[in-house]
Amino acid sequence: MVAPLIGTAAEPTALFPRPNVAGGMGPDQRKNLSVQALAGCESVTELSVRHGVSRQFVYRQAHRADAALDEAFATADDDERVLFTLPVTKGWLRQFTLAQVLIGHTSYRGVGEILDAAFGLAGLSVGTVHNILAQAVLRARACNDAVDLRGIRVGAHDEIYQAGRPVLVGADVASTYCYLLAEQDHADETTWGVHLLDLAERGLAVKYTIADGGLALRAGQRAAWGIPCHGDVFHTERDLGTLAFFLEHRAAGCTTAREKLERKMQRAKRRGAGQTFSKRLAVARQAEARAVALAGDVRLLADWMRLDILPAAGPTRVVRGELFDFVVDQLDQRQPLCPHRIGPVCRALRQQRDNLLAFVAVQEERFAELAQRLAVPALLVQQVSQLEAADPNNSAYWQAEGLLRKKLQAQFPAVQRAVRNILAETPRASSLVENLNSRLRNYFFLRRDLGDGYLDLLRFFLNHRRFLRSQRPERVGRSPAELLTGRPHDHWLELLGFRRFTTN
Repeated sequence: MVAPLIGTAAEPTALFPRPNVAGGMGPDQRKNLSVQALAGCESVTELSVRHGVSRQFVYRQAHRADAALDEAFATADDDERVLFTLPVTKGWLRQFTLAQVLIGHTSYRGVGEILDAAFGLAGLSVGTVHNILAQAVLRARACNDAVDLRGIRVGAHDEIYQAGRPVLVGADVASTYCYLLAEQDHADETTWGVHLLDLAERGLAVKYTIADGGLALRAGQRAAWGIPCHGDVFHTERDLGTLAFFLEHRAAGCTTAREKLERKMQRAKRRGAGQTFSKRLAVARQAEARAVALAGDVRLLADWMRLDILPAAGPTRVVRGELFDFVVDQLDQRQPLCPHRIGPVCRALRQQRDNLLAFVAVQEERFAELAQRLAVPALLVQQVSQLEAADPNNSAYWQAEGLLRKKLQAQFPAVQRAVRNILAETPRASSLVENLNSRLRNYFFLRRDLGDGYLDLLRFFLNHRRFLRSQRPERVGRSPAELLTGRPHDHWLELLGFRRFTTN
């Protein structure tokens, strides 16, 4: 027998091993091999022989390609699909922290917990969050100081208390721009006067302001600016409504007590002891009659004040003043029936009478200017404004409207349109600053100590954050600063020096 030659192709040995073809294959070659295996045109054995690889290697490439195709065309589970990649930098973390605190109303500890839960970034301390906000305060103050306040004509002032300390608030009624947000130890005349003088140096020169019945606020404004401070009809209407509701609730309680005594008396009559409850029932019926009558009278007076005296459209200032005095006198006559409730309301109404009706003088002044500009009688302009207070579903409305059309002729549409604009543009309440206070409370309750820096940053954010929605279409998509100045600005994060992330 002849021994085979060493190292021939028929019988390789360890001295001349077969080259590792599979290890030398590149990505394109592996992809082509897997496609051929999935196509099934050749058997796995034929592919392994032709490419010089093992059958197991061909199977592995085929399984990998098959899994890749399943993942590419999978529609059942879309949660794992990568939408975009996010480059997390220190700048991005600072933006995220500011957005969480200012948009999400998140506490300092909550920001760190969110980063840990959503991104696996543990270790963000409360001090780090504080430092991030402190670094943004300098740019925020610069932006606040750069806004021109000369366009503000009517301001709304109020006080909000945090941990027993007052925060002075002032906002523009037209644009909602907040020009004053300062925490102080006291809210006295001097404190208000100092802040108002500082605002005057920055160019703020309003015609008048609107505020509640706070005496220190009004005294400080009178000393610093010497301009009128109109009353807030919102608080007056609310106080009268609360009084009427209380008396109605008390009357309902008297009715319940009377019905209960009547049921007891009916049961006692069946036992022959009906006289036991006779006197008590008579007293209960008298008390119910007084309570029901008082509740009805006060509700009627409250409706007169809300619907006839304090609405935007209505009679002249002289007539409103007479109606106002009548309502207060009628309340005062009923004060002995519930002195602890009616007395404070009567005193407040008497003290604020002229301030509450001050908005009517503003309207009448503008009506006079309108009459002069259009060359029509001022009386007819006043009658058009009174027409706006009437009910269009009533025939009397259309009779009055037809008479005014006949007198004004072709000028009636222009007069009516201008009167409606005047009524809509004349503020009667400080409800805007009350709304601002309600938004501020969502930030204040997370902190016991506010600090000037935090308030400056918060004021910057509220003034430069664009409205997502509003009952007034002209405010949607614009910030208070843009509404005040009429000029657009960058996103509030970009104003603070950050570069916002975009998916494009």
